[in-house]
Amino acid sequence: MRIADSRIRPTFELEAAEHQLGSMPVAGVDEAGRGPWAGPVVAAAVILNPEKIPANIDDSKALDEESRAWLYRRIMKVAIVGVGIADVDRIDRENILGATLWAMAQAIEQLSEQPKLVLIDGDKTPRTTMPARAIVKGDAKCLSIAAASIIAKVTRDNLMRDHARNYPGYGFERHKGYGTPEHQAAINKLGVTVLHRRSFKPVQLALGLL
Repeated sequence: MRIADSRIRPTFELEAAEHQLGSMPVAGVDEAGRGPWAGPVVAAAVILNPEKIPANIDDSKALDEESRAWLYRRIMKVAIVGVGIADVDRIDRENILGATLWAMAQAIEQLSEQPKLVLIDGDKTPRTTMPARAIVKGDAKCLSIAAASIIAKVTRDNLMRDHARNYPGYGFERHKGYGTPEHQAAINKLGVTVLHRRSFKPVQLALGLL
């Protein structure tokens, strides 16, 4: 398992401190897919069991695909997990920030146990009835958020692989909808699909709207 080194890794210290203060359970929340030109944005909420935390959980961006897949399976076995998915229509209707916060709220609602505190990656919190705290770069600091980043990333990557079978030629299985030269060339050749975010400038350019 290859993991980026020479940097500080996320810990369970914040969650442990909250547990001692009576805020238990604590959920970490993160998203995947804010930047791509195509596909949904996916959020995950994770409540880790302090007695069964898988080793080597890290920010999903610091892990290779094989490591993320292995940790995804381990987290799903021992943690409480909720997932929220905002589709392209919602992204175009509400903008990417609004759709992301909606997906986060949905992920929290999908948890089978209600957390007493929700730790959100970023600087904004979604609408939720539970106490929530935003943590900038939380996926690099907080183990529960890092776990959520893995669940969100693997879930979204799997969805984009499924879409690749329905929309051959675009390379969704490789770039996952992000703005790569391969993706741009595919749009130029094949046109825009229903998966593409029409509120994003590169897609508007391809449609001749700008």
